[in-house]
Amino acid sequence: MSDTAVAPHRALGLTDAEYELIVEKLGREPNAVELSMFSLMWSEHCAYKHSKKLLGQLPIEGPYLLMGPGENAGAVDVGDGLAIAFKVESHNHPSAVEPFQGAATGVGGILRDVFAVGARPIAVLDSLRFGELDSARSRYLLEHAVGGIGHYGNSIGVPTIGGELYFEGPYEQNCLVNAMALGIARHDRLTRSAATGPGNVLVLFGALTGRDGIGGASVLASAELGDGDADKRPTVQIGDPFAEKKLMECSLELLDRELLVSLQDLGAAGLTSSSSEMASKGGLGLDIHVDRVPLREPGMEPFEIMVSESQERMLCVVEPARVDEVLAVCAKWETTATAIGEVTDSGRLRVLSGGEVVGDMPVEALVDDCPLYDLKPEKPSAPIYPAPRRILDGDDPRDALLALLGSWNVADRRPVFEQYDCLVQSRTVRRPDDADAAVLLLPAPTDAGERPAIAVSIDGSGRRVACDPYRGTVEAVLECAANLACVGAEPLGLTNCLNFGNPEKPHIAWQLFESVRGMADACRALDVPVVGGNVSLYNEGPEGPIYPTPVVGMVGRLPDAARAGRLGFAVAGDAIAFAGPFQPSLPGSELAKLRGEPLPDGLSELDVAAVRRAQEVVREAVRRGELRSAHDVVEGGLAVALAECCLGGGHGATVDFRGAGADGERLLETLFGEGAGGFVLSGPRPALAALAREIRLTFVGEVGGDALSLTLDGGATLSWPLAELRSARERGLADAIG
Repeated sequence: MSDTAVAPHRALGLTDAEYELIVEKLGREPNAVELSMFSLMWSEHCAYKHSKKLLGQLPIEGPYLLMGPGENAGAVDVGDGLAIAFKVESHNHPSAVEPFQGAATGVGGILRDVFAVGARPIAVLDSLRFGELDSARSRYLLEHAVGGIGHYGNSIGVPTIGGELYFEGPYEQNCLVNAMALGIARHDRLTRSAATGPGNVLVLFGALTGRDGIGGASVLASAELGDGDADKRPTVQIGDPFAEKKLMECSLELLDRELLVSLQDLGAAGLTSSSSEMASKGGLGLDIHVDRVPLREPGMEPFEIMVSESQERMLCVVEPARVDEVLAVCAKWETTATAIGEVTDSGRLRVLSGGEVVGDMPVEALVDDCPLYDLKPEKPSAPIYPAPRRILDGDDPRDALLALLGSWNVADRRPVFEQYDCLVQSRTVRRPDDADAAVLLLPAPTDAGERPAIAVSIDGSGRRVACDPYRGTVEAVLECAANLACVGAEPLGLTNCLNFGNPEKPHIAWQLFESVRGMADACRALDVPVVGGNVSLYNEGPEGPIYPTPVVGMVGRLPDAARAGRLGFAVAGDAIAFAGPFQPSLPGSELAKLRGEPLPDGLSELDVAAVRRAQEVVREAVRRGELRSAHDVVEGGLAVALAECCLGGGHGATVDFRGAGADGERLLETLFGEGAGGFVLSGPRPALAALAREIRLTFVGEVGGDALSLTLDGGATLSWPLAELRSARERGLADAIG
């Protein structure tokens, strides 16, 4: 080897110390097959080696929890013997390289996680981040990522019912594509992935195995991307939603007929991770005959077969007497199926080709012995992120509201979500623009004739977390719960995707440490367990890291879909009230971004207990049918929330803002400041008055007319015709993406 040659283990992302530990565990040098497999299983993506210790802080127990972290997806009890399985995962690095296939296979992968536990997928949500839309690269990534999500979800027949979309400079080189999926199953059909029963047969079924995706977990998902990453396109997986549809129906029938002992999807690291994790969970070993694996490409080497990330594949354990039945069901669904191995009691993962052992590793070494690293967090002494470009000049609140409604982070998302089918399967009660959370019907009515439903929301604000990793993450959890409260749903469980830069850098380690601490505290304060999730690190390029972006997905239940809340003002003459412990602040807000202000060092204190109490009161009022609308106050502050309520219901409003001043920073802070805990409510005045006995609530106006009109100190007024508000909001994103 020349002095300039890179050692094989380093080329695969392993450190010298990690390689030496592998040699120690094996008692010898690993061969090429074994080294490839270790590089995947000891990658950040599979081993969570920089985050696993932190994740132990998260609460993972709750009264509705049925299946928690460690399985393909978590699951919660939603009553009547039914469970909802759900999970969120990232496909960031592949999407930054090849956005259509990266995003499409992200959807395919998260759907497999859900039906791998025996649940039929019923919904997809997505959380997306791109650079500013005046960048040709960002527009390209947005167009093709959205196209990939729509292509996969629409083709397989699973509705995309919600999500979020933001544009910020730090995501220019590293876009974020996080996909969340939900599925429904009866409790007794939930399936685990642990291999059991020495002598049982390992069956691989689904698509043929090719060279696509090789190295994805160890290269794309565990390293920073640089300028030359166009060359990494061959490592991005290729998806086929029609093949996945057959795979899904085949898997669910096999489970319904109780033909499988266990089931696991093939995602990152392919056969390597699926087989070793099944063996580890069962405390057993596996023999895999790679020469039996059906191939799409000739001449594949054993290591390529073991690390291929070809999509639409599943691995199952079957009793020998039932193998023929399994193969028959797969043939019915035109899904290739082959017995490729056996469960053993050896505790080793052996790879065989032509009867020869080409890899032999202790399962424990592959799965459990990767070293876990202690972070070295250090709060940065200087700003990490540059100030955003100034877009808004002056401090006229009338201009500010129109600018905010037309800004890329607040504008109408219709040009994006209309590319997704949100109604297929006929469960959707609240569409993406109807309410703060999506609502889906559950199958059977109660004895009282009510139709129970679930609600789901996905949230996160990278800029707020960049200002204050702890409080920003607490805000993200509270916002997700607030969205559920606005439709009348009680939170049952939470999943998360932690998107951060390089954790080996002290300032990124500090962001991650503080964010996980904030999530743990917020979940405990709300009594909501974390059912599972994903960590995506090394999201940074030559110009620096992304904003730290913990994305939170939450599932809740409401007793009657007929009373699911809406965000739009519904009835002229209804009273309008501001409710909750809302303390608006301009630093770190959307208005501050438009004004080109640098990120502050910290956010305002939060009274989490008071926020929780406000959410509970709003939730119960929605359930009782006492509110005609409920909308939480987030991006853009109270004025934007009021405008959204007006546009959502087609009614204007007259609102009294006396006491906020007639001009200046104080007025801007009242109108456009941000924080957690605020709601805009409307309904009959007596119903709202009853709520004022339980939480802080201020009557501020009345629904009606064709404009949003604000009365200020000294009798000054601000007024925006609904047509003007609608034009600003509808044109903001549409004009930018064409």
